[in-house]
Amino acid sequence: MSRGIPIFFATVLLALAGCADLSPGFRALPVVEERYVTALTPRDNIDSLSVWIAPDGVAWLLATAKETDRIVVYDAADGRELARHGASGGGPGELRRPNGIAVSGDLAFVVERDNLRVQVFGLPGFEPLHVFGEAELIYPYGLWIRELGGGRREVYVSDEYAQPDGSVPPLADLGERIKVYRVEGDGAPLASRHLRSFGDTTPRGALRIVESLWGDPAAGRLLIAEEDESYGSELKVYDLAGRFTGTLVGREQFVHQAEGIALWACPDGSGWWIATDQHSRANRWHLFDRLTLEHVSSFRGAVTNTTDGIWLHQGPLPGFPGGALFASHADAAVSAFDWRDVAKAAGIPDGCP
Repeated sequence: MSRGIPIFFATVLLALAGCADLSPGFRALPVVEERYVTALTPRDNIDSLSVWIAPDGVAWLLATAKETDRIVVYDAADGRELARHGASGGGPGELRRPNGIAVSGDLAFVVERDNLRVQVFGLPGFEPLHVFGEAELIYPYGLWIRELGGGRREVYVSDEYAQPDGSVPPLADLGERIKVYRVEGDGAPLASRHLRSFGDTTPRGALRIVESLWGDPAAGRLLIAEEDESYGSELKVYDLAGRFTGTLVGREQFVHQAEGIALWACPDGSGWWIATDQHSRANRWHLFDRLTLEHVSSFRGAVTNTTDGIWLHQGPLPGFPGGALFASHADAAVSAFDWRDVAKAAGIPDGCP
């Protein structure tokens, strides 16, 4: 089984790549040292992440491998690769270009861009249990799951359909950028149905290039990353019914491409949003106040770059007693950060009141 590489050697490699040429603003950001970086597997094209706690207490870190059509399972405590699941194809248990992934209970939901569907696997065995979305999805990427209780969920899926030449459709055609599904059950059989599709069609609220999204049910908000750098990267705030609220987040902070989003949510309503500012060399993260959505701080990793998906685990994990932030790295690995280190660098409390 492969193991994470020492941070010292990864740091040296980054320096040799020309870190001195980066902007003064980037180099001045607080640096959070990675606790580990998993072994590099460039052929996989690692994208999105999620965490599941196995019955034996081991925390599994699940990652989609877009090029090899697999789900890679790591030990979240130290980054060791534990297993791989899936195969290329369109049948049950097979995958084509898996992208977004999220765990809900003992179910892993995986968005397959090239199979135009979401496939649900039962954990720990990765039994294929259900597929949905094939009738509506055109070019799906990311997802967020709203837990409703009693085995009921609403699954929000981003759909980056394009014109035949690959360009962004006219604003008037962007009204179905997000598809919402009701999924019921905690195991086989599962039932699902399409509830609605939405997307604003005004210049301010339209979702031009969309992948990452995350919700805050307590606040009634859905934050969606706008990745069209020709327009301007930012987070757009919708309500959970699919209406654009008129609020934009981070336009002055994002330098490159807005990407993975996560939320640290405290019971009293406070907390922090975290979002990736993706770049091959100047990769960073921005934190925003959960309530006011104002910018709080930004930081960078010592080596992590080109981050697509992130997963924020709020609560103790083996090796991470204060919680952990996991981030895809260089399309080939996963980096792990101790949340206490992130909070210290950002100047925020490392827990809830």
